[in-house]
Amino acid sequence: MKYNTEEKKLVMPEYGRNIQNMVDYCITIQDREERKRCADTIINIMGNMFPHLRDVNDFKHILWDHLAIMADFKLDIDYPYEIVKKEDLYSRPPRIPYNNSRIRYRHYGKTLEKMIQKATGFEPGVEKDLLIKLLATQMKKSFLTWNKESVDDRKIFKDLDELSEGRIVLDEEVHKLAESRDILARNNMNNKKNYSRKGR
Repeated sequence: MKYNTEEKKLVMPEYGRNIQNMVDYCITIQDREERKRCADTIINIMGNMFPHLRDVNDFKHILWDHLAIMADFKLDIDYPYEIVKKEDLYSRPPRIPYNNSRIRYRHYGKTLEKMIQKATGFEPGVEKDLLIKLLATQMKKSFLTWNKESVDDRKIFKDLDELSEGRIVLDEEVHKLAESRDILARNNMNNKKNYSRKGR
């Protein structure tokens, strides 16, 4: 009796020994058309093993890549897709450079800072006024997310002035933002909703 431990190591254990044996046999078939028919059959069996993945984009393409890998790229057939190259299989992806750009106020985040910079380039008018009001409101929400206490609008306007390099100046007498307690209550309500959804 032959034990699995005595067999060669499986390249893709998730498909099991039987599929690997089929692939090994498929490589040995002399007739090209017969070999392709055998490969198609193996792909169908592999697909049936993971029916829940059928909705995944390029599912068939992934299966053909896996077949090529299990065959150690020795299966001479006309693949319906361009399969992964052997040399690319073990190559590392390019290193993603780490963003070292300084964030002046971490609680506002880089995206909000960029949006403020973008807003400074808008032509004066209703659209710009509305955008600035939305940005100031979002700043207050972000501030209260990290600092669970009341924040004065003057602080938000001061930070907005600083982040816009003096190009957006709001008057606290004219511009009123939502009350801190209302924002905090809304945040708490949203947190409870999210928590209850996770608990389902």
